[in-house]
Amino acid sequence: MAMKIETVWATLDSLLDYAKDCELLHPLDETFARNSLLTELKLESYEKQKEHYGFPECLNVLCDYAVENGQIHDTIAERDLFDTKLMGCVTPSPSEVVRKFWSLYAESPKAATDYFYKLSQDCNYIRRDRIAKDQKWVYEGKYGTLDITINLSKPEKDPKAIAAAKLAKQSGYPKCLLCKENEGYAGHFSHPARQNHRIIPVTLDGQQYYMQYSPYVYYNEHCIVFNDKHIPMKIDKSTFKKRSAIISWYANRDEWKLIHACSG
Repeated sequence: MAMKIETVWATLDSLLDYAKDCELLHPLDETFARNSLLTELKLESYEKQKEHYGFPECLNVLCDYAVENGQIHDTIAERDLFDTKLMGCVTPSPSEVVRKFWSLYAESPKAATDYFYKLSQDCNYIRRDRIAKDQKWVYEGKYGTLDITINLSKPEKDPKAIAAAKLAKQSGYPKCLLCKENEGYAGHFSHPARQNHRIIPVTLDGQQYYMQYSPYVYYNEHCIVFNDKHIPMKIDKSTFKKRSAIISWYANRDEWKLIHACSG
């Protein structure tokens, strides 16, 4: 049975309500965001509905509608590309995120990083529903404690997606998954969508870097700091200077995990 258009409108409004509740979306931007979502869903009409859906259920239903109408195939890869596009419509602009981050940082680094980590989850860049499925336990070994994790947040590609990736033309843009050019990138079968991805510019040892959180959270608040340029990762004397700068910059946290410091 075909999905009722009223259901689509209700899930669309539910997504907007979620974005407002999380403070991703300012109420003054609601109409603009709704029209952007209508465009992505190829809808020309809209009526307010009383029915409400939670998150991420509303996002999943909108993907179901896109599958039903032939916009995407019902695969994890295509659904991820599509739902990220939809989330990009309700995610604050890069400049807005950076302004708020540094405004909060003036109060305390903890307030700023708490905001940025929550935003990275609320906009579904870090998918809470998948992270919750990760398996974790601690092994008390002879030589110390070992944290063991089976990460289930990074979806396995299905055969169709693998085949499509092989046929797709390789553009070389962005050059890797950590380049700054990923911010807002639509993605394709061999590169994840990043319309809901935001990064924070930082200066370390006189050089331009950016900070982001990992979408796969191998550790709590898995943080990545990467260079402005696409250069090889290497460890030298300057690496330790930048590491000290990172620790100082990220000071006053109750707890933190810095996993990647990309130097060059």
